Amino acid sequence: MFRKIRSPKKISRNAEPNTLSYCANNIPPGAALSPDLPCNLQLLEDIFKNCSDVIIRQFVCAQNEEIRLALIYVDGLISQRQVSDQIMRALSLELPLTDAGEKLTKANALHFIKMRGLCMHQIKETENISDAINAILSGDTVLLVDGHSRAIINGSREWASRSVEDSKIEAVVRGPREAFVETLLINTSMLRRKIKNSNLKIELLKIGDKTQTDVAVIYLDGVIDEKLVAEAKKRLSKIKIDGILESGYIEEFIRDSPYSPFSTIFHTDRPDRVAANLLEGRLAILVDGTPVALTLPTVFVEIIQNPEDYYQNYQFAMAVRILRVVTLFMSLLVPSVYVAVIDFHPEMIPSPLLLSIAAQREGVPFPLFVEILIMEIVFEILREAGIRLPRPAGQAVSIVGALIVGQAAVQAGLVGAATVIVVALTGIASFTLYYGGGLAIRLLRFPMMFLAASLGLFGLISGVIFLVIHLASIRSFGVPFLSPLAPASPSGFKDTAVRFPWWAMGKRPELIGQENPQREAPGLKPEATQN
Repeated sequence: MFRKIRSPKKISRNAEPNTLSYCANNIPPGAALSPDLPCNLQLLEDIFKNCSDVIIRQFVCAQNEEIRLALIYVDGLISQRQVSDQIMRALSLELPLTDAGEKLTKANALHFIKMRGLCMHQIKETENISDAINAILSGDTVLLVDGHSRAIINGSREWASRSVEDSKIEAVVRGPREAFVETLLINTSMLRRKIKNSNLKIELLKIGDKTQTDVAVIYLDGVIDEKLVAEAKKRLSKIKIDGILESGYIEEFIRDSPYSPFSTIFHTDRPDRVAANLLEGRLAILVDGTPVALTLPTVFVEIIQNPEDYYQNYQFAMAVRILRVVTLFMSLLVPSVYVAVIDFHPEMIPSPLLLSIAAQREGVPFPLFVEILIMEIVFEILREAGIRLPRPAGQAVSIVGALIVGQAAVQAGLVGAATVIVVALTGIASFTLYYGGGLAIRLLRFPMMFLAASLGLFGLISGVIFLVIHLASIRSFGVPFLSPLAPASPSGFKDTAVRFPWWAMGKRPELIGQENPQREAPGLKPEATQN
């Protein structure tokens, strides 16, 4: 609980210009600490009023009891072992002896404690009250020494965090079994393990007037375009908001084409995918408190790519990617094609199949468009219920619920069996796509159905043309969203709907890794050994 200070001096409004005699909610930028310890403690007590987890611990120095010290920290954000053994015990009981002829006084106490008294791995000084407050709220401990207007910030952060687990967004069979967690320091360390290079730069920003959330901008110097780094920092610096609780906040503030259903910023929770993007010349953004990282720029073909594609044999990866292209069109167009062909172009269907569908729909009270619209909405409801409910219950609702509802609807004569098959096939196809991109496809499926129900195949083709024009007009931080398809890049085709072997992909994406296009040495194709 909050420790009261002993006999604090009342802060005067006519104190020295550098001393703090104002409310903590109105601290001017650059305001300095006072050399008077009771004055500083009174101010901090006012700032952290009603904050029961903020501890102010006063004690005296081991070698000179006239030197008063105070330690301020937030209980639950610090390592109690470090604070007790490496700060409190070291200063109050085990402070090392001074050199011969040297006397520990108030005048040299701060320098002596910093150089010889603290057994901490990370310390720094500050005279700014705002910096001290931010350090306390971030999990560091602040040490104040009576007679000195500077504070020592000790790096002692430690709090409960989730252990590293499998990815929840992009599951793989072959590949690393680790995903980002909610602690920023752990996430950056996972990237350091994968890219052991001094050119991997990690710059920290604080965004959010109230939350002061740590945001890391990560890039590989010498590979990334410096203009991209400057543009990303410029957009981040413009964010003025009370709080940032998840990377989705930042995504909406800095993305291109904010009205487009397609996000121009990629998100993932896999360190290997982020590392691969950094090596291609992209930039990553990590936000403290969330396991989801942002990478930019992004392109449309990433919707059909999976990290496991680069770990499996390239022939298999190529076949799977072609399959994902097929499921992409199925997820977007199958219900619309079904409506258009049945209602407007029945002559395109073989007679036996047409008669079978007509027999199934005999007695169904709704038009085909309304029928398939209802089933699509029901399927989306079941999918959302399966995601939001606890895992055991969610699986039962999503699988059993879909089977029961579909069978009951057919038996009741509300929908035809073919309609249930079309809706189920569409939903299953959407699961093969990257989740973030699949959301846009799920959303666009409904406008396509309206066009098909209104104008048949003509309306459907018009919608597809409009969609392609829209995709061609989008850019992600200066990079065309449809690249390397439009504009065409022959070297980029090697990693699109197909995946060439690693020894054939010697260059980075043409419009992204411009600073250093060569990523591997030539002539790496393996050859059989001649006996």
